[in-house]
Amino acid sequence: MARAMTRAIPFSLKPTFSKPRFLTFTPPHFRANPSLKSSPISGLLWVGNEFSNGGGWRALRSPGMSVYCGGIGGSGVGFGGGERGYRKVRRKVVKSKKKAKELELSVKILIEEGLPNDPEVLSISEMLRLNAPMAMKLALDGLNNSDYKTRDTTIDDVAGYETIELSLLLCNDEFIRELNKDWRDEDHATDVLSMSQHIPELKLPILMLGDIVISVETAARQAEERGHTLLDEIRILLVHGLLHLLGFDHELSEEAEAEMEKEEELLLKNLGWEGKGLIKSACDAENNGSLQVKDSDDRKKEGSLRFYRPKFKYIFCDMDGTLLNSKSQISSANANAVREALSRGVQVVIATGKARPGAIDVLKTADLVGRDGIVSESSPGVFLQGLLVYGIQGREIFRRNLDPDFCREAFSYSWEHQIPLVAFCGDRCLTLFDHPLVDSLHSVYREPKAETMASVDQLLAAAEVQKLVFLDTAERVETAIRPYWSEAAGNHASVVQAIPDMLEIVPHGTSKGNGVKWLLQHLGVSAEEIMAIGDGENDIEMLKLAKLGIALSNGAEKTKAVADVIGLSNDEHGVADAIYRYAF
Repeated sequence: MARAMTRAIPFSLKPTFSKPRFLTFTPPHFRANPSLKSSPISGLLWVGNEFSNGGGWRALRSPGMSVYCGGIGGSGVGFGGGERGYRKVRRKVVKSKKKAKELELSVKILIEEGLPNDPEVLSISEMLRLNAPMAMKLALDGLNNSDYKTRDTTIDDVAGYETIELSLLLCNDEFIRELNKDWRDEDHATDVLSMSQHIPELKLPILMLGDIVISVETAARQAEERGHTLLDEIRILLVHGLLHLLGFDHELSEEAEAEMEKEEELLLKNLGWEGKGLIKSACDAENNGSLQVKDSDDRKKEGSLRFYRPKFKYIFCDMDGTLLNSKSQISSANANAVREALSRGVQVVIATGKARPGAIDVLKTADLVGRDGIVSESSPGVFLQGLLVYGIQGREIFRRNLDPDFCREAFSYSWEHQIPLVAFCGDRCLTLFDHPLVDSLHSVYREPKAETMASVDQLLAAAEVQKLVFLDTAERVETAIRPYWSEAAGNHASVVQAIPDMLEIVPHGTSKGNGVKWLLQHLGVSAEEIMAIGDGENDIEMLKLAKLGIALSNGAEKTKAVADVIGLSNDEHGVADAIYRYAF
């Protein structure tokens, strides 16, 4: 559906809307240049005089607007200045009293619907309403008496036309990559594609120059590398694309490249725009050894999420083995990806076996705690394998406890076999053991420091128990402790495992996925609106619940078997990769 970007403008310049012409042509109209090659400069699409995309494109938001200028080659209003002697004037729209009909320059600025309402992009699109016709006027004037030897002169004398039309589409890398792949068999994003609509055999009063497609995402990266603004880079790409539509093609020969480079620099200078031409910038980058390598990976770049719409409202993320690496630390890559997702309106919610204080302690190091973070005492979260769930403003909305008699039996077993056992009780950890493995829960996993109680009775009287954790070697957990308690738990409890040297016992019929369900119901969010990332068997229900469940490659085989996607490992910043690859 079209969406207007309006502002206070004279009535005669009110925006007009129409379906972008390049969405309507059919395959037989397409004729590609047989010498089409990949360009190290821009990967420009130059398809001659006829083209088509075959339909099926996504709808565009079209703030199209007709802009009127003075006659080409006449004594009308001139833009720019410098070598060609144009004087800068204030553009005015007045009702002409001349008999001669003015040439109309019709420019439509389009924004592909996958591009969010980024304030800078919206501001640039408004500026292009003025910039594009200025560049057209100056470029068309430059065709008069030009002595370029390599330019295709199909478009030469424009005096016989009543209207000259141009469409300029702003998009992201994902969109331009698809276009580049479809038309050039080049499976990578590029900065600008230019597509001609001019059919000289048709004697029409309208000169349909064609369409220029610019990836704002690639333009932003190039602007940063080249030390100028995003608007500057988009203007440079506009000039490059426009010259292609007027018959310049730097890929034909060295002479053609030199002529197009000269015209780029001349146009930019006379328009008063900052930056070198695209050809000059690419040559400089090649000489400096900094030319960008074409990337066919569909993973979005860090800092690029501003150019994409979120696919999910919420991301539920496990901590140990997922958000945290094998050293129980959060990498800067993961932290940056989480922050970027938050900045784009996606809520990241912790769903972990940890107690809330432990999660807060770990994430403090990455500045992800508090109002602008992902965990705090006043934010939603799923803790202790879904046995404690906090909702809006950190209010407790669900709690499930183990039966005290079952806990007594478990502590008797642990004392008899001298296997350390810790009870998780809300924000506290209680134990009967003074043991290095118990200390590791605090020193390594940042859980609350365990309080040593004198007896089982004292421990059970101190607080309600949500879960129990046995600590031993991975081998003993696998061969002795887990088999015993899988049977002994009966209908009272269930065993889950997130870490090889720990066995967790939780109330029967509960899971992290169940806790996520409680929170979704509380928030009024459906499972179709969430993405979940995990690694352990305790994450299985959560991954199955989510619209997209991602298991990291370091995860349990059972977990990977139910996941929609298997991502990178937790030591390869798997959460960051999942966010950049799938969340937007």
